[in-house]
Order: sequence, then C-alpha cells, then structure tokens
Amino acid sequence: MPDSIPFHGPVFHPGEPGYDDERLGYNLEVDHRPAIIVGATGAADVVAAVRHAREHRIAVAVQCTGHGASIPADGALLITTRRMTGVHIDPQQRTARIAAGVTSGLLVHEAAAFGLAPLAGTSADVGVVAYTLGGGIPVIGRRFGQAADHVRELDVVTADGELRTVAPDREPELFWALRGGKGNFGVVVSMVVELFEVARLLGGAMYFDGPLMPRLLQTYRTWCEQVPDAMASSVVMLRSPDLPVVPEPVRGRRVAAVRVAFCGDPAEGERWVERLRGVGPRLVDTVFDMPYRDIATITRDPSGPGHFFARGSMLRALEPATVDALLEHVAPPADPPYFVELRHFGGALSRPATIPSAAGRRDGLFSVYSGSVVQPGGLDALRAEHDALHVALARWSSGGRCANYLSGPHVTADELASAYLPEDFARLREIKTRWDPDNMFRINHSIAPA
Repeated sequence: MPDSIPFHGPVFHPGEPGYDDERLGYNLEVDHRPAIIVGATGAADVVAAVRHAREHRIAVAVQCTGHGASIPADGALLITTRRMTGVHIDPQQRTARIAAGVTSGLLVHEAAAFGLAPLAGTSADVGVVAYTLGGGIPVIGRRFGQAADHVRELDVVTADGELRTVAPDREPELFWALRGGKGNFGVVVSMVVELFEVARLLGGAMYFDGPLMPRLLQTYRTWCEQVPDAMASSVVMLRSPDLPVVPEPVRGRRVAAVRVAFCGDPAEGERWVERLRGVGPRLVDTVFDMPYRDIATITRDPSGPGHFFARGSMLRALEPATVDALLEHVAPPADPPYFVELRHFGGALSRPATIPSAAGRRDGLFSVYSGSVVQPGGLDALRAEHDALHVALARWSSGGRCANYLSGPHVTADELASAYLPEDFARLREIKTRWDPDNMFRINHSIAPA
C-alpha cells in the first residue's frame, strides 16, 4: 500500500510483525489471509481503505471480534475495527452513539451508569454493530424485539468511498437494507441505538441431570405457551466439560440448563421459575435478581477463540412429537458431539417493527442452534451429525432461518435466502445493485446484485 495514503491506524501486510494477530478472530475455522489489513481508528481510515480497494478492484472485508466470520478474506483488504471504541450515552434521549469496534459488554457497562440498557445478546464479547446488522436477537427480545428494530441512524462508508449518514428520512432504502442485510452494503463506522430503562432483571440458569431431560423439555414446552413477553428463556443440552473451571456438580456430566431472563416484577418472575424448578432436583441453580450489567452471566458463552462449527434452524411450533424427535438426538443414552440450544422466540420478536427493516423472518416461535468445537480432520463427520439433528426437526420448520445464526463458510445460497422473506430478498438484491454493483462487500454471506 503506498505511503501516501493517510492512515492513522496501523497497516499490515503478509509476513510483517502483527499481521497474524490482527487477522485472527473468534472463530479460527475462518482463516483470513488478506492482502492488506487496515487497523482503522476512525471513519477517515475506513474511507481511505475503501477508496484504495475500489481503485485496485479488490474486495473489502470487515472484522471487529470475528464472531460472525463467514468466509476467508483471502486476497482482500481487511478492515479491523477493534480500535474504534467510542461510546456516547445521551440519557435524555435514551440513546447511545457507538463506534464500530464497541463490544456488547462495553456498551452494557457504559449504559448501566445511567440506569439504562441496550438490547444485548448473550455474549459480552460480540461486536455490537455486526450483531445489530444481522438483526440482533437480544436476551430480552421477546419484550422489545430485535436490536435492528431500535436503530435511529447509521454512519456508513459505501462502495463509492463516501461517508453517509442514513436514517428513516435520509436514504431510507439503504437504511432499511443495512438493518438485517449484514455487511453487504457498506462499512458502518458508527450508529445510534435506543436504550431502555431496565436496571435489573431476574436471571440465571437451572441445571438438571441428563435423565430429567424428557420431563424438563415437555414441561418447558407447555410453560412457553403461557409465559408473558417479559419472560425470555432457552434450554441448552450438552455434556459439560470436565474442567476445573466448571462447577463440580455438573462437571463432565450430560445436563440440560434452562436459562431465564425476566424483566418485570421479580415476584412474578419467581412464580414462573418455580414451575420449572418443580421438574426435579437442580444440580446448580443461579437464578436471582441481578443488575442488567451482569446479563452475560446468564448463559456464560465461551470467550474463545477456537475452531467452531454451528447450524441453526427455526421451528414454527414445539409439539410433543417435536420434543420426542429432539430427545432422540440429545437425551441419554445419546451423547452427540455438540450442544443444542432450544430458544423461545415469539412476543415482540414475532411482531412487525415500528420502522420496517430487512431483519429477517419473524415466523419462527423457537430456534434450534447446534454447535461444536472442531477437532483436526473432524469437520465432515461433525457436519453429518448436525445435519441429522436438523433434518429430524425439519417437519416442524418454519421454512426460515435467523440471519445471525448463519455461521461460517458452509452456508449455502438457499440457506442465506431463507433468512429473508422472498420479497425482501429480492428487494435487498435490487438495493445491492444500486449501492454496490461490483459486489465489493462480498466477503460475508454475500447477497449478490440483481
């Protein structure tokens, strides 16, 4: 890259010190080998990088933490945004202006000082911008909807190298596409999101021994039919790692954990939780009234990095037979090489947003997400195991997928299209044709120009 290009942040080329550390992200299964890496410190660096890529006709990839990495950025220009960590809270407007490298944990921390809460996902380590551009499924989404539903404006560098501010009344088509279209339409350098007056919630997890899985899942199925929108929940089924950091009662055992988050009267939340406690003895029970800033402790997602493979699907219903089909794959004596999360959607996640966006399908009432750590040479066998699970549940599929759950380089074109309504996907392709006709932003789950 010529020295005349005025970058404030560092620039890395293959073989140079720092190149490998800069290119690696959370999921090491996506092994980027870019021609150039620009460690952007602000919007000006991003503008210069996109203009350079346009001049030399190379693709542009963007990475904050690498949780959502899709395909390797080989030969591309990779913009890393981890140095862009500015956060400004406006307590009167109940909004936050956040830069492209802000993580969920940082935003939660800053908003909590004002008694406010962003619509955070389960992991504190995820980049907020990328999470939101994929729709963003918050822990408390059943009450408030997707994170993308609550974006006020975005500052984005488009494929022509121009920095633009988009909002409902400024480039409304691009504003619609960015919220749900992931990284296909430009590099978002900052955005303004709404915050909510949620200072505390009833949250945590209850761990049950493997033999209780059938009773737990059937109870959970009927419980979900009755709970209010203020109650969010999921059940994860897994073999807990046999590691010292894991609490002894669950260490090395096949268990099911119900994770809950209730943003309402704690006494009402406790009454709902007691119904699940009635399933049987808990190995561990961490459900209590907590500050919202501790929301990531409910699921305790792994911080990585590592080699991961995952699949996701959406269910239109959870019937007794659905539970039976799931149990065949996850309950003892079955011991699959993956974890499975069954998550309750519905509520505001199923209702249209006040300001429409491309943020995907809203017809699924439950998600099924399976994930594994990939061992060397073991990917093909793992994929077959995951496929068998999701094929067994296909009878109850909503026909769609959650865009944020599309993971890694193995997503097919049909799977990508199924994350959107057909008319929305066609509209996204038309908008792509206007704003990125050469598909510069294709190092992702690419939506091709029409």
